[in-house]
Amino acid sequence: MRSHLNKYNNLTQRVIVAILGVIIIISAIYWQAWSYFVVFLIITFFSIREFYKLVGIAGFLPLTFWGSLTGILIYTFTFLVQMDLIDSGIFYLVFPFSSIIYFIKLYKKSEIRPFANIAYTFLGILYVAIPFSLLHVIAFCMGNYHFELVTGILLLTWASDTGGYFAGTLFGKTKLFSRISPKKSWEGFVGGALLTFAIAYLISNYVDILPMWKWMTIGILTVIAGTYGDLVESLFKRSIKIKDSGESIPGHGGFLDRFDALLLSLPFIAAFLKLF
Repeated sequence: MRSHLNKYNNLTQRVIVAILGVIIIISAIYWQAWSYFVVFLIITFFSIREFYKLVGIAGFLPLTFWGSLTGILIYTFTFLVQMDLIDSGIFYLVFPFSSIIYFIKLYKKSEIRPFANIAYTFLGILYVAIPFSLLHVIAFCMGNYHFELVTGILLLTWASDTGGYFAGTLFGKTKLFSRISPKKSWEGFVGGALLTFAIAYLISNYVDILPMWKWMTIGILTVIAGTYGDLVESLFKRSIKIKDSGESIPGHGGFLDRFDALLLSLPFIAAFLKLF
């Protein structure tokens, strides 16, 4: 498939892959809770592995296997608890399990910066696995699994990204955060926000699971936190002097490039829905 896509320019590749990705993800979310779980399990796994790979490029030695496994366990436990298949007390196992990271590094005699490597191992869990785990909290915040909530958040995220991309390309002049991301502009930010609010308004009219003010608030959180999520990932890539986090998704870079906005917006959205 990649060889066929290579004959197209970057924008065309981006559009083709985006359409295919949207169809696969939305279909999985709509079908049932377990298919939703599986598709985001795959996204979580490749995202956290990609994070550790980039940290390795920067010269650090995180425990990729143990960090990935711990992140996947947190993701899986959260889903099973939300499904009422296991008791929430299972999370107490995460603490001794993750503490093994210290024991493993204790026996790595040749490492120069063991605690920095430990810190980056935990950062992968905190930065990637926990936000995707909180998506389960959102999906089940009304008691049962509601695909509308997950789909709505993804649509708002994609609207912010798409509106920002085209508005920034066509009208972008005023730099938003030139030190971190020279291509981002205030015009793109406004364009992304307008399209996001328009989609939030449409969703609230056709999906009555949440009132309009909550969809609009989620839209605001998506635009602001999502933009910062993109900037944080840009800061991460800039610190190790690379353009994309990977080449897994043609036209989009890596998994972190594609889902960076969600990694910062999901904690805010989950907190908002649980508190209000």
